[in-house]
Amino acid sequence: MSESARVEIYTKEACPYCVKAMDLFDEKGVEYETYNVTGDDELFEEMVERADGRQTAPEVFVDDELVGGWDETSALEETGELDEKLGLVTDGGSDEGEVLEHRRLVITGTGIAGLTAAIYAARSNNEPLVIEGDEPGGQLTLTTDVANYPGFPDGINGTELVNNMKEQARQFGAETRNGIVESVDASDRPFRVELTNGDVYTADAIIAASGASARTLGIPGEDELMGYGLSTCATCDGAFFRGEDMLVVGGGDAAMEEATFLTKFADTVYLVHRREGFRAEDYWIDRVQEQVDAGDIEIMTNTELTEIHGSQEDGVDHVTLVEHPEGHPTEKLDDPDTDEFDFDVGAVFFAIGHTPNTDYLAGTGIETDDEGYLITEGGDGAGQTRTGVPGIFGAGDVVDYHYQQAVTAAGMGSKAAIDADEYLEELERESAPETEAAAADD
Repeated sequence: MSESARVEIYTKEACPYCVKAMDLFDEKGVEYETYNVTGDDELFEEMVERADGRQTAPEVFVDDELVGGWDETSALEETGELDEKLGLVTDGGSDEGEVLEHRRLVITGTGIAGLTAAIYAARSNNEPLVIEGDEPGGQLTLTTDVANYPGFPDGINGTELVNNMKEQARQFGAETRNGIVESVDASDRPFRVELTNGDVYTADAIIAASGASARTLGIPGEDELMGYGLSTCATCDGAFFRGEDMLVVGGGDAAMEEATFLTKFADTVYLVHRREGFRAEDYWIDRVQEQVDAGDIEIMTNTELTEIHGSQEDGVDHVTLVEHPEGHPTEKLDDPDTDEFDFDVGAVFFAIGHTPNTDYLAGTGIETDDEGYLITEGGDGAGQTRTGVPGIFGAGDVVDYHYQQAVTAAGMGSKAAIDADEYLEELERESAPETEAAAADD
């Protein structure tokens, strides 16, 4: 880093994206100053003023220039612009796509599946290179309390669990590298893996454990107000809207968890779901019902959010909702039984599922379902994580659209590492006669 580059990060307590930002600079070996705005109104107001009104954390500055939150910082990292701002000299790929390094195994993603695969692969002496992706640590880093991961009777913070696994993988010989995979070329062997910053690696095998990203609704007001009262992470941003009425959209475990968490800060939390019934597990439904009985949560079923109103200066002011007694009201807008109304809230949180991160595998020949989830062999016996492309394996939320649990992701990660190890051993056996024949010719 150049002498003049000064990095400042505004953070808050229990902020997983703040941890992601700090981890990114740690990976680069870049020093930074942190300012924790939790409980410090003056420091919070300073952050909001410097961040052009944004009320979310983290907020990153380089030489007094606003970089932005995690999304903006990650986007600059993708293009290599962040390193330019920091004055870093990279040894990234050339314009001609020169290969930096060949690895036996590349793992895409550092969520539970990717890190478990890294632990197993490293213990098998496959020296995996693990590419962090644009959400280091995956979805679990957005969870404040993981209460159902075996071995932790008192629960464990999601970020802590991920960091422990990452350290464990490194101790066994795995190497993590910050970056985002842009494409995989499977037209020849070894595979060619290109990152968004131009770095290129080749690999004998790949484990795709790139997870899934939070979905949004694509409604009016969404783009303008994301980060200004609209968020996809309650644990990151809930405390910034203390005393406000808050709206959570969704009907699964994540929505229930976020609604429950937000009761610590909100006047009232309104849980909006487009159907009558919830798909969340009974544990979370029971917890939400406790908060309903206490008057902290109100449930609005058969209701959908259609517009968010407000400004970047003043945040969210109110929303527009539609309700139909039979559910899915946006499909029945012309029905006289559909009711459209405005509703006052000061913050909105989306918890409506995820989209698998598989775009970088387009063109490889890998088969996916209609939602983009990888299709693997499954079934009994060996090779359950194999895709239709020999040498590419899938694990975690990039494959699993049903269970989506940390423990199932870990199980799939271990399977993928074992399957990849067997594949690599077979490659060595196939190449051994040629190597011996070449040695005899010499």
